Amino acid sequence: MIKKYIIDGNNLIGKIPQIWNLQKNDKQASRVRLVSLLQFYFSKKNVNVSLHFDGFAADAIPSGKLKLKYSNNRIADVKIKEEIDLSRNPKVIAIISSDHNIQDYAKVNSCTVIKSEDFAKLLSQKKDTAAEEEINKSISNDEMKRLFGVE
Repeated sequence: MIKKYIIDGNNLIGKIPQIWNLQKNDKQASRVRLVSLLQFYFSKKNVNVSLHFDGFAADAIPSGKLKLKYSNNRIADVKIKEEIDLSRNPKVIAIISSDHNIQDYAKVNSCTVIKSEDFAKLLSQKKDTAAEEEINKSISNDEMKRLFGVE
C-alpha cells in the first residue's frame, strides 16, 4: 500500500504537453499549474506527497498537502535519493519519474516506480472525469429529459 509519493517535478512537467509548453516561457507558472493539478489529484487520498524541483524557489506556491522541495544548487535527483534513504519503510513509497537513474535507485530500495508519462495519463483522466462531472452538474434534469426525449 502506497503511503508516500515522491515526484520528480521537472520530469513530470516534461510529460504533460500543456505544462511543458508553459514552462518554455514561464517556469514559475508551469510549477504553479503542476502543483494545482497534483493538489486536485491527491485531494481525496490519504497519502504524503513531496514534489521535487531543480533550482531555487521563486514566489511561494500554495501547495496544500504537497511538500515542495527545491534542490537549490544541487540536482533534484540527489534530493530524491536522500529522501528515499531517510525513509523508514521505502516499500510504501512510490517514485514518479522517468529518469532511469532514479528509477533504478528506487527499485533497489524496494520503492514502487511509476513512469512520469504513465502518471501524466492518470492525471489527465482524472481531470477529464472532473470536467465531465462539472458539465453534468450544470445541466438541469429538465434539459437532460429534453435532450434524451424523456418527458
